[in-house]
Amino acid sequence: MKMFIKRIFIYFIIFTIILIPVNIVFSKVGSARIFNGSDNLIKDMEDILTSDNPFFSDYKNSKRVNVLIMGVNDGLTDTIMLASYDMDNQRVDVISIPRDTYYPRQGVKSAAAQKINAIYRGNGVVGTAEAVSDLLLGMPVNYYMVVDYDNVEKIVDAIGGVPVDIAFHMHYEDKYDKPPLYIDFPAGHHVLKGKEAAKYLRFRKGSPGYKSYPEGDIGRVKAQQEFIKSAFRESLGFGLPKVASTVVQNVESDLTVGIAVKIAQKAIGLNAEALTTYTVPGKAGMANNLSYWYANKEETEKMIGEIYN
Repeated sequence: MKMFIKRIFIYFIIFTIILIPVNIVFSKVGSARIFNGSDNLIKDMEDILTSDNPFFSDYKNSKRVNVLIMGVNDGLTDTIMLASYDMDNQRVDVISIPRDTYYPRQGVKSAAAQKINAIYRGNGVVGTAEAVSDLLLGMPVNYYMVVDYDNVEKIVDAIGGVPVDIAFHMHYEDKYDKPPLYIDFPAGHHVLKGKEAAKYLRFRKGSPGYKSYPEGDIGRVKAQQEFIKSAFRESLGFGLPKVASTVVQNVESDLTVGIAVKIAQKAIGLNAEALTTYTVPGKAGMANNLSYWYANKEETEKMIGEIYN
């Protein structure tokens, strides 16, 4: 079947939130936006946090900045992550939310629309942020970032390539894609440039006779998490201003100059080992002839406890 959903690969832009270059932020003031975008989560998002929430005090007292990162294609959020920067303890925690996560909504009858990646099509950034906050037990979502697939290659090339170790021969062909898709990476060490990185991050299943990720899309999430760690390391150097400038030109966000300056001042000395990745815990299952990822509330609570404590 034609793989028509183009994967959005934005994991590596988190460092831009952490270290916006001075020559950009000082050219603007206060609440002015750095990026394009019209939504404002702090103003428009409904606060679902209540005093009986087990993490109420942790959320309220934390000095974390939480940014929802979405890769959007054809009205669907094909990639959803929450990047949480702890300014007190100098660490970045990234939570991946599988696109097939089951999230039922009242008044929505379509089985496909019960997946969290479908919320963006009808309810946009704010609706998706509210769902993610709900799924993560009321965790605040302060800002958002959206990137279009066509711009991802530019960001990877600005980094200068991302080193990855590929465990098995990745081979996949789709002659019906536009343009036709051809993925062929032998096992071993590679430094992926923009177009190559896009193909690597899209890969989930192999052609007949070739290997696929045993866990399907969850396997791809894990591979992408390793990719972000590598991209993060590559970005923390003299090339960061160029990378950040490229990101600013190619993403949509409500991040302001004021918060960017505050974060940049706090993040001096942050190193690549300060980044930890997570995936919303759960299990895969079938319903209505579709595959869903069913989040486990108890395990999610343990994950959040680990992050905030």
